[in-house]
Amino acid sequence: MARIVVLGAGLGGLIAAYEARKTLDRAHTVTVISETPYYQFVPSNPWVLVGWREREDVLVDLEKPMRRRGIELVVGKASRVEPEARTVRMPDGTHVDYDYLIIATGPELAFDDIEGLGPDAHSHSVCLIDHAEKAGAAFEAFCQSPGPLVVGATQGASCFGPAYETAMIIETELRKRKIRDQVPITFVTPEPYIGHLGLDGVGDTKGLLESEMRERHIKWITNARIVRAEADKVIVEEVGRDGSVEQTHTVPTRYTMLIPPFRGVEAVREIEGLTNPKGFILTDAYQRNPTWPEIFGIGVCIAIPPTGPTPVPVGVPKTGFMIESMVEAAAHNIAQLIKGETPTHKASWNAICLADFGDGGVAFVAQPQIPPRNVNWSASGGWVHVAKAAFEKYFLYKLRTGRSETFFENAALSLLKTRKLKP
Repeated sequence: MARIVVLGAGLGGLIAAYEARKTLDRAHTVTVISETPYYQFVPSNPWVLVGWREREDVLVDLEKPMRRRGIELVVGKASRVEPEARTVRMPDGTHVDYDYLIIATGPELAFDDIEGLGPDAHSHSVCLIDHAEKAGAAFEAFCQSPGPLVVGATQGASCFGPAYETAMIIETELRKRKIRDQVPITFVTPEPYIGHLGLDGVGDTKGLLESEMRERHIKWITNARIVRAEADKVIVEEVGRDGSVEQTHTVPTRYTMLIPPFRGVEAVREIEGLTNPKGFILTDAYQRNPTWPEIFGIGVCIAIPPTGPTPVPVGVPKTGFMIESMVEAAAHNIAQLIKGETPTHKASWNAICLADFGDGGVAFVAQPQIPPRNVNWSASGGWVHVAKAAFEKYFLYKLRTGRSETFFENAALSLLKTRKLKP
């Protein structure tokens, strides 16, 4: 009997547990360690911010579907992974032993890297449901006394879609409330150009997103390094190609939402051979750690080098389709190892993204995610908003009923078929 432990119950961790349970014989156990007793559908958080979704709309209680699938759930924040002992230590002194560990923690949000950043200081976030709810309450207050607004991402962030979505969704909501004319919006990003997305663009994301910005009268600052956030302003350095500061902007604001820098979680940071200096999990082509081969890494917590040098650090996003392919590779490789075989499964690292703008949106498909690509496509239109809402409903239904399938692969193939593209 093998003990498979999944550390983390976000997007990657939850579907990893489902996939492992589906792939492995029932003689083997699957255990999930989750900080919370629920899963949160993070892509819906910009809708929570503007009041289009409530908390209960985007959460999935984990106990019932886990029990139905024969997966053990341990609720608590892991304090330390101990590879030598093959165990995960918990804060109460207990431990969860494993034969194979899938690390799927997602990132730690490094608000402390930048002065004044974070929900407890002078900026909001859509990275967690609690943050989105707090941001939503502040947005309601802001709408009673509107003024300038700043949205974007910081240096060291590696998830840019939600920043664009939040800016556009807020803009849409302000128009609905007839107060858009009272709110100058500035978008700040470390990307070297609008639509880079940490991927050096996909299709014409540069042109499509710039056009959306101009159409909606949103100003932008690229190659932006946030110096600090204050209650009424954000100090931004605009960095030149040589790394020097070309201009310092003092951007007035009454409401600020910034995606923070990411780093690895404390439970795995500074474990020799397991992580890079920022605490992200080192993996090979089989999602396996080279030093500790019984440990696998999937999702946002793994180390991926940037697509190329940029004046300000820009991380590579890990999209749902990409994460799903990591999950499948890890689960099937563990099954091979249990049988005494050599792992052979590799993640495809393809990407599909539906960026909702409230009344439209931009979609892209990248195969593979890192260029050069076999498919490099993007498009925009009102259908993106409809498609994202439909996928949210479909995905949450499947999770709540404990069903396991290739969510993102099916969605990607359907999108390619609909848009008359070959996968």
